[in-house]
Amino acid sequence: MRSKKALMNTATSLLLQFVTVLSGFIVPRIIIGTYGSEVNGLTASITQFLSYIALFESGVGGVVRAAMYKPLANGDNTKLSGIVKATENFFRKIALIFVGYMFILAGLFPVLVDRSFDWIFTASLVVIIGISTFAQYYFGMTYTVLIHADQKQYVASFLQIFTIILNAVLVVIFAHFGASIHWLKLGTAAVYVLRPIILNIYVRQKYKLDKSVKSDKEAIKQRWDGLGHHIAYFVNLNADVVILTLVSKFSSAFSIAEVSVYTVYHAVVYGIVNITSSFSTGMEAGFGNMIAKGEHENLNKKFGLYEFIYYTVVTVMFTCAGILILPFVKVYTSGISDVNYIRPAFAYIIVLAYAVYAIRSPYNTLTLAAGHYKQTRNGAFVEAAINVVVSVICVFTWGIVGVAIGTLAAMTFRTVHYAWYLSKNILNRSFSVFLKRVFVAVAIAATSVVIVSLLPKLDVNSYLTWILYALESATVVAVITAVFSFVFSKRELTESVKYVKSVFLKKKKK
Repeated sequence: MRSKKALMNTATSLLLQFVTVLSGFIVPRIIIGTYGSEVNGLTASITQFLSYIALFESGVGGVVRAAMYKPLANGDNTKLSGIVKATENFFRKIALIFVGYMFILAGLFPVLVDRSFDWIFTASLVVIIGISTFAQYYFGMTYTVLIHADQKQYVASFLQIFTIILNAVLVVIFAHFGASIHWLKLGTAAVYVLRPIILNIYVRQKYKLDKSVKSDKEAIKQRWDGLGHHIAYFVNLNADVVILTLVSKFSSAFSIAEVSVYTVYHAVVYGIVNITSSFSTGMEAGFGNMIAKGEHENLNKKFGLYEFIYYTVVTVMFTCAGILILPFVKVYTSGISDVNYIRPAFAYIIVLAYAVYAIRSPYNTLTLAAGHYKQTRNGAFVEAAINVVVSVICVFTWGIVGVAIGTLAAMTFRTVHYAWYLSKNILNRSFSVFLKRVFVAVAIAATSVVIVSLLPKLDVNSYLTWILYALESATVVAVITAVFSFVFSKRELTESVKYVKSVFLKKKKK
């Protein structure tokens, strides 16, 4: 049953990420082409600043998921209802705090950005963009956590796919008819309000939650330990945009359009992170279920297999990204001349940074499934500090490249920390397993880049020629990855093939 749910969650999550990445390229390109790079940079900055309200969440989402695994495994509806009630009360308080934060930001944000936009224009845009975030916290966050813990993430994935597609369609329509950016964002906000409301209705019908039970506040007692993880997560994803936004205000050498450049590259690398993380979908809940039932031998075996498969996927995806990102951005931004989007140094550093970020996923997944928030929180604080300090120091010398360096430094530290902690405290295995996987991944990437560079060059000047170049590069990377896997990880490669075959054969028989 766990394998079937994990497969379903992975398949729908992959579809979701494909739709998300596609939309993530279509929507910004339309906004840049219709309203300009500065408006795109402004909306991206506002979105990032609004997302910092999630710091008040204190990491409750992951903590609650860990608390839900046991009552879900044991069918303890009373315990589950108490956890859900406490979580719902908590998130609704966050939603109300968010309203105050949103209006404060609406008053202050126009002062933070350059003088390209008047106060009313920027302040009203802040409120409009914030509507969907409020709805998510007030109506849907608790139930998103519940269905993820119950290994039913596919429900949320299908709902997200629907709203993302509808959002993209509305953006095309609004831009085509020349609507202002405010009307466009108001229309898309209305779409995203639907998602938590529908999810709320689904959970109330499918789960027999007892509303009369006392809220179980013990379930969120680790929230302050989870806060460190949450801070690190949001700093890593949002600090770069915040720093670039503030620098654009205080330095004449930068403009808010730099944020637009950043978001184009970030859309590529973070889209790949989301695609690779789809292979982790359902795994945390599955591992949490194994830990709750004391299946330690099974846990070690399944984790080793999962780790190998995940590294293989990440290595292939990010090696291809390093080769293909600049040609893609060149085609994607053709015809746009208000800012230079071709930044080789930034491109390679940000790809490397997010590759390092991606390979931590197996270690992060198992650590959180075990509920080890307190034990790993200090590493999270250090990661956040490294990102901010290094980025601020470097940004004035190297600009957008400087914030990428800060991100790379922070993510490298945290990934190594996670791998070390997991090896010594949960799996009780040698740290050399991690080092071997990194060595093989680097060797595959380096060999692939060299061989691709020796092939006849294609003149990439359209999406068609880029696709041909991508197919050529991906074939080379896949073959080299297969060869290295056979040489260095033959046993795991064989077990992975057997496991995938068994899952699909079982599904076919059913």
